Amino acid sequence: MNEIKTKKQLPTKVERHKLFGSVEPGPRTKPEEKNKMPDLQNTKKDFLFELDAVGIQNVKHPITVPSSIKPKEQTTIGNFYFASTISQDSKGTNMSRFTEQLNNYYENGFKVDIHTMKQFAKELQGRLKQKDAELSVEFPWFFEREAPYTGKPGMNHADAWIRVKYHRENGYDIKVGLKGKITTLCPCSKEISEYSAHNQRGNVIIEVTLDSEFDEQHVDWKTVLLEAAESNASARIHPVLKRPDEKMVTEQAYENPRFVEDMVRLVSSDLYEHDFIKQFHVKCVNEESIHLHDAIASITYDKRKEK
Repeated sequence: MNEIKTKKQLPTKVERHKLFGSVEPGPRTKPEEKNKMPDLQNTKKDFLFELDAVGIQNVKHPITVPSSIKPKEQTTIGNFYFASTISQDSKGTNMSRFTEQLNNYYENGFKVDIHTMKQFAKELQGRLKQKDAELSVEFPWFFEREAPYTGKPGMNHADAWIRVKYHRENGYDIKVGLKGKITTLCPCSKEISEYSAHNQRGNVIIEVTLDSEFDEQHVDWKTVLLEAAESNASARIHPVLKRPDEKMVTEQAYENPRFVEDMVRLVSSDLYEHDFIKQFHVKCVNEESIHLHDAIASITYDKRKEK
């Protein structure tokens, strides 16, 4: 016979909480009104050193990203960093001001572009009452890519970021970046083999310093960096490839062999030709198909140091 179990008679929720350690609230003696509470972070003394950065990071928040190519506007998740320097006579910062301002922008539709990020940084500097403020946001950027022969569309994506620092005396420092994937075919393999050549997936990482007066309404920096990476590769990456497309991409890669050294020099040449780019760092990482290691190369160049 099946044993019939008697239903448990549990204590009330309050009693259960007490069972696991909850206690009654103690006496309340400290003020509850904000204007009566001590503000330790605003204490002014000699605290020995100025701090390079104080703030918060790894703040995930929904954002809207505009684009000059399809989709023209997309909602995604941004990963934010906020900080400022802290003077020697200041104990700290008010952390809540970072997220409070972020929420204010979100309620008004936070469109992540250069203009908005500059406005955010300047406003943040004023709220913090420090000489500077900086923020950055990293996000996945999606773009439509058509197959080269059939025109079949699909979605690709790259990792993108914007970093803006505002100093009340020195103005703005604006950096943007992108990490995209490409195909590279090994020139050495093509040269020494009777037939065929091995290829690999390459990762191109670009970060550039923009002119402080850069106008995003006339130029979409995301497409500029993407084109610099992809147009110099052996072949582009495609989400949809039918057989005629695959034939075209394979032959294109064979016709355009690239070392990592070739990639960073070619990408840098494209970036150099844009007047609104003042400094750039380019790195290519190839995930080798016949080695266990990756191949890397990089270039850093500052046009502002030219005579």
